[in-house]
Amino acid sequence: MSRLVAVRPVSHPLAAPFRISRGVKTAAAVVVVEIAEGGHIGRGESVPYARYGETVQAVEAQLAPAARLIATGGDLAEALALLPAGAARNALDCAIWDLRAKASGVSVAAATGLAVPPSLVTAVTVSLDTPDAMAEAARKVADAPLIKVKLSAEDPAARLAAVAQAAPAAALIVDPNEGWTFDILRGLEDQLSRLNIALVEQPLPAGEDAALEGYAPPFPICADESVHTAADLPALRARYQAVNLKLDKSGGLTEALTMLRAAKDLGFTLMTGCMVASSLAIAPALHLAAECAFADLDGPWWLKEDHPGGLRVTAGRITPPTAGFWGDGVDAEGLWI
Repeated sequence: MSRLVAVRPVSHPLAAPFRISRGVKTAAAVVVVEIAEGGHIGRGESVPYARYGETVQAVEAQLAPAARLIATGGDLAEALALLPAGAARNALDCAIWDLRAKASGVSVAAATGLAVPPSLVTAVTVSLDTPDAMAEAARKVADAPLIKVKLSAEDPAARLAAVAQAAPAAALIVDPNEGWTFDILRGLEDQLSRLNIALVEQPLPAGEDAALEGYAPPFPICADESVHTAADLPALRARYQAVNLKLDKSGGLTEALTMLRAAKDLGFTLMTGCMVASSLAIAPALHLAAECAFADLDGPWWLKEDHPGGLRVTAGRITPPTAGFWGDGVDAEGLWI
């Protein structure tokens, strides 16, 4: 059976600038893979991430050999094997899951045993800014149960205090994106201990997190940039209490499912996270969310405009996409823009 494969870049403008310790973005630059076969189209989306040397153009080039193999009737698993963990493999892997669900009528939920909850709590992000601006942003989402606070090494105590005061009922995920030193972390320990902290996520650079070995924090520390695939997990047990499963790092849902099982076996608390992207990138991760203690899947919430039928984030809770959006074995072409 013949196949058509399309790889295309898409830019989703943001409703507001998204700032972290490494920089600011005003649009989500993503790569979409579409595989058409037998009247069905499987779709996947990924976010090339500069932190790992990825660009949209580089991801498109990575995908080209795999796309040629698939288009000429090659095995889908062989095509995936051409790609390392990362954004390129994620887009292709998720497109294959979607295509298989539509072609077979067997949903991803049924195939994995991981149903998407009808509603789930997600962290909503307050991006890095002045303390006053962050407090104002926090007041706007103060009804959310879980808020992620982006921080840097510059005056993190004042920024954190401003958010906590503006949203006193919310639990907080503190995320410096590798921007702290161990001394900064220790210096903030008293303040963090007094607040409702759910997690402190990747405080130290991935190459410098050996400093966490032997540290017994009064709050769980979650690996993000330090963990990509299941192979990374055993070495992190002495440094972190939690791990963040992200499809763009693992290279897709297939590896993320392996990570989910392995991380559980090792006793980690689990979070599933995302980059800033559309609902097409987030829909596969919803299958992980029911098995995780925390979800940070507010990527589409930052967009000026998401896909019709995509997920919705209201008061810090996700409503899943409509039927036919991704992975449920239903074709619904009219949803797409």
